[in-house]
Amino acid sequence: MPWWDKMRTILLNVEYDGTAYSGWQIQPDLPTVQGVVESALKQILGCEVRIHSSSRTDAGVHARDMVVHFRTGSTLPLTAFREGANAFLPDDVVIREVREMPEDFHARYSSTGKWYRYTLYNAEVRSPLACRTSWHLRGRLDLALMKEAASMLVGEHDFQAFRTTGCVAKSTVREIYQVDVTAEQEFIYLDFRGSGFLRNMVRMLVGTIAEIGQGRRPLGDMEKLLRGESGLSSGATAPAQGLCLQEVWYETISAP
Repeated sequence: MPWWDKMRTILLNVEYDGTAYSGWQIQPDLPTVQGVVESALKQILGCEVRIHSSSRTDAGVHARDMVVHFRTGSTLPLTAFREGANAFLPDDVVIREVREMPEDFHARYSSTGKWYRYTLYNAEVRSPLACRTSWHLRGRLDLALMKEAASMLVGEHDFQAFRTTGCVAKSTVREIYQVDVTAEQEFIYLDFRGSGFLRNMVRMLVGTIAEIGQGRRPLGDMEKLLRGESGLSSGATAPAQGLCLQEVWYETISAP
């Protein structure tokens, strides 16, 4: 049997604190999450391996469940991929789960949706314990207005106004399944569930919703931005550290 018939598709669920990294994707001479995961896998496989991710988080963004896959001819048991790689990973990155998938599985192209959470810390005094994982905003925020602005995003829309320079997506139309705005003491959570997101889209949506909650722009601006009215720009892009990729969804897939 030729070697390529023995190749396995391995899925990894990776959790990380993105504070120390220049994003997920490998970049020359910069620390990236992809770089440290590939380096750890090389230690146990004895050869270079290229992993393919479901998303490409920016510098400072975190993930509770980044799904990635790679192809290998190794016969190592699944536990060895997790325990072995984790032994070589830094404390801020961990492989939580490993599964073997069908040959045609792809972490990005097989995905049916994603869930991102953005965390605001709404208090007069900053929190050293929350500074790596939230955006500190002083002053009262109108939660009812923020919820109303968020509800306008549900459905299929053209999010041209909510993508950053450098976004190369062929289409700016995305479907948002659900947006929730909830408060828990000083924390406000904005949860975005959708088919996919443009580069910096969630952070730009958060910046716009926050400005509406602060009373710095009218609620109607959200609808106008979705309609693509000229002369109107989105709110400031919210800082990276408040964003976390919570989950990536797939159709039910049976292991080979």
